[in-house]
Amino acid sequence: MARPDKAAAVKEVVDAFHAADGAVLTEYRGLTVAQLQELRRALGENANYAVVKNTLAKLAATEAGIEGFDDLLTGPTAIAFINGDVVEAAKGLREFAKANPALVIKGGVLDGKPLDAKEVSKLADLESREVLMGKLAGAMLASLSQAVYLLNAPLSQAARLAGALQAKAEQDPSILAGGAGTPAPADAAPAEAAAEDAPVADEAAESTEA
Repeated sequence: MARPDKAAAVKEVVDAFHAADGAVLTEYRGLTVAQLQELRRALGENANYAVVKNTLAKLAATEAGIEGFDDLLTGPTAIAFINGDVVEAAKGLREFAKANPALVIKGGVLDGKPLDAKEVSKLADLESREVLMGKLAGAMLASLSQAVYLLNAPLSQAARLAGALQAKAEQDPSILAGGAGTPAPADAAPAEAAAEDAPVADEAAESTEA
């Protein structure tokens, strides 16, 4: 590839990394052209599944500030650049891989941070962003500012907050039904009632600082 063409190809991949909400790195050795077309249709408008030469992918990842990709760039490589719900795209890739074992999910990147194959699989285990945000916001209606933050938070932060919600829900299952928690006794002071919700609020603050 001539130098100007190579530079243009690298820039195209860098731009794709920057524009995407997330990306999943795969090996497609053994997949037919028809299967690749089927995968692209399955991902729909939420992702662009592109075959990328390893040398170009390495240069583009470096230029985009993404670390940890070099060891994954072996064999025929294709990257799913996801624009939209990363969880739904990860689910689609995993389901396709189950039906077509030739597709190997090797890792990815989310919020600029590298993910290994297991972390991509965990991402696919999450509920959709819409459902997750609804539950988290419902659990924190006592603080409107925190609810607004959650609805706009990066997916990686929202996933961490889900752990805090799960721990609180184990003590009070009504949270997952959209409730605000077990009512405080009638004689409880307002400050004491507010304190019951403090652990989740603290988790949100810690996640923001991280």
